Amino acid sequence: MPREIYLDANATTPVLPAAPASAQHVMETLYGNPSSTHYAGLKAQDMLANVRARATRVLGAGDGRIVFVSGATEAIQTAVLSALCAVRERRAQGHPTGRLLLFGATEHKAVPESLAHWNQVLGLGLEIRALPVNMEGQHNLATLRLLAADAALLCTMAANNETGVVSDLTAIGSVLDQTGSRALWLVDCVQALGKLPLHLADTRIDYAAFSGHKLYAPKGVGMLYVRAQTPFTALMAGGGQEGGQRSGTENMAGIAALGAVLKALEEGNTFRSHNALRVLRDRLVESLRAALPEVVFNAPLEKTLPTTLNFSVPGFSSKELLDLFDAAAIRVSSGSACSAAQAAPSYVLQAMGLPAWRAASAVRMSFGPATDDAFIALACARIADCGAALRASGLTRSARAVQPAEGVLQFSAEGANSWLVLDPASRHCVVVDPLPELLGRLHTCIDNQNLQVLAVVCSSADPSRVSARQALVQRLEQCLPSRIGTCDTTGWPAGCGAIRLADGSPANALHIGRQCFAQLALPDSMVHLLGQAEAGCLPAEAVRFAFCGDALLAGSDCDPVRRPRSPMAQLALDRLVPVLHPDTVLCQAADPHGRIADTFQAALAPASHRDQTAACMHLDAKALEAFLSEHANTRLIDVRETFEHLVSPPPTWWGRVPELVPLSCLVNHLGGWLQDCQTPLVFICRSGGRSARTAACLRRLGHPNAWHLAGGLANSLAPPAAVLGNKETADEPAFT
Repeated sequence: MPREIYLDANATTPVLPAAPASAQHVMETLYGNPSSTHYAGLKAQDMLANVRARATRVLGAGDGRIVFVSGATEAIQTAVLSALCAVRERRAQGHPTGRLLLFGATEHKAVPESLAHWNQVLGLGLEIRALPVNMEGQHNLATLRLLAADAALLCTMAANNETGVVSDLTAIGSVLDQTGSRALWLVDCVQALGKLPLHLADTRIDYAAFSGHKLYAPKGVGMLYVRAQTPFTALMAGGGQEGGQRSGTENMAGIAALGAVLKALEEGNTFRSHNALRVLRDRLVESLRAALPEVVFNAPLEKTLPTTLNFSVPGFSSKELLDLFDAAAIRVSSGSACSAAQAAPSYVLQAMGLPAWRAASAVRMSFGPATDDAFIALACARIADCGAALRASGLTRSARAVQPAEGVLQFSAEGANSWLVLDPASRHCVVVDPLPELLGRLHTCIDNQNLQVLAVVCSSADPSRVSARQALVQRLEQCLPSRIGTCDTTGWPAGCGAIRLADGSPANALHIGRQCFAQLALPDSMVHLLGQAEAGCLPAEAVRFAFCGDALLAGSDCDPVRRPRSPMAQLALDRLVPVLHPDTVLCQAADPHGRIADTFQAALAPASHRDQTAACMHLDAKALEAFLSEHANTRLIDVRETFEHLVSPPPTWWGRVPELVPLSCLVNHLGGWLQDCQTPLVFICRSGGRSARTAACLRRLGHPNAWHLAGGLANSLAPPAAVLGNKETADEPAFT
């Protein structure tokens, strides 16, 4: 495995070498309880006081208090509880308090969730309202000015964890002062520590939250700053530790490790300056622009932390970009690590009002302030490898023509599909159901493979589909025959030939190489059939694919497994019965549940029989080794995309090299696999997600011997050597 390039420091950082050394020293030498009054306890108490004093100096806390906590979430909870208890007390005394709990619309979810929780627990009934931001991620100060006088608590960030946008805290404080607001002010300073100057006592900030693991300390330790005279209520009561502010025996090892990081900050020899970090970030920016020419950065670089980049690439989902970078052993994220598993567009970018495609395809690269030049050089080289792999795969602009793929290609975005049907010999193709967010990808793919587009068709006259079709036709002017300009609403070209279907009914038809592409009209949609014609007829057994749009999903919430089939969908199925073979692969326009494809036989089955996925299809690495030993005829199949394979070929598994069948080409192989259900198939991918979908698809379609490698390659191989940003590394050969 190649060395790991870790570019997800906003999620967590590696641990500074001095930090575990300090923790080890405390555990071995200063193991006394700081609440004890004997010598061992006093030594521990002295260490605790020294770290607190250092934190006070580093944060410019003045006479404010520093409370050691488990991390930023606890710090935020404590601050919110303290503020709301103060509001309740003021209200009980008849003093004005304000009725609004304001939080920045791009705050970490810990803030609004804490506000909602304690507002309910305390029964205050205050209104929780998001303070909007502009397209640059900056708080709307005009709105704040209107609301400040009625605010009981204001919560903002010093710097955003997803975009790196730095808040104008000085301006926010000025608005609060100018409006005479009585609001208490909580600032999430998690991403600011070590990257921005902090002089908290000189500000109006009442509470500030910090987390150690965001700056080279271990997980499980953090700090809460509380301004002098600011109300405070302990979140945890008990033995009275931390001066009664946070009960529970202190995490001495974690605090000692955090102290080592604070010492490095104070001494100034470990972390790079703001300007030096900006130079490193600019090198990453240049490499991304070279590798991904259409890249768009989602926040102005001059207004963000010098360690954070957030970008999108037209036509690529964040999942695809993460797969690409991960294959090259570059670790990035699609947003906050706390919500990455939820597979939703970035709420931060949505709050900024950016286009939906940018929120759905955003990727974050972040590095720590201890990063060195060698690390960035290696990261840039690896990013160049990724760009070369995309060009070789035909997915971004290439100076040389790419060898065409064969058959049917599936392009997916947000639970919907577009299809490209092509013939490599003639270089002819047809586009079915183009999606607006995939227009750039389709155009590039067609252009790089030097294809001639015979038609761009929709399965219905839905306005959004028709609009996307027209937009793609405009992009593809150079690839289109002149006749495509004359077509019906769904894009079917005028003057095409005709063919008879298996039931004797006539149908319009195009020829894509040796394949016939026929149009079958349904009451309110079109189904397109692909197969090899015989003497002017397209027999049912010759129809390999049916592109049926949403015809079979109408009224079923796009999920025929979980809901009964609608009357309209049943009518469509009845019309297809005489013209399709049971093994015909159905390619649908919507796939929100990741089912990939169906066969006509599976679609005809009763709802109760349409999902027969077995829980036993999962194999871990150890079980796979035993499985391969027992089943010598097993086929290992890598379903990662070609660009991933180019930067990271799969390992040899006990003398076996997996076959490459990208998920985007999978439908071409379903028929063959289903005809040989005795041969075991084991699918692999990066994380186990795509391989699980593939095995589930095969099982659902009747293949009982489909399996997958649970956890994927990521969890089944020895971990690669890590490059964490502060170690020199040897040069590596780039992909060519």
